Amino acid sequence: MRGLLARRMKFHLLGAFVVSMGCAALYKFAVAEPRKRAYADFYRSYDPMKDFEAMKAAGVLESAPPK
Repeated sequence: MRGLLARRMKFHLLGAFVVSMGCAALYKFAVAEPRKRAYADFYRSYDPMKDFEAMKAAGVLESAPPK
């Protein structure tokens, strides 16, 4: 029973490190990278003036009333 806590702690620390790195990698490749690509795809073809005119025609903006 001597050194049981030290042996178990080494095992659990190593396991916790491996699990945390796995979760970080999973988040990066499953969430962060697809989100970056989605934003890049959206802004590649985004026209702010067209969006402004659509909001203006819908009456969303108080400072630019629809004509």
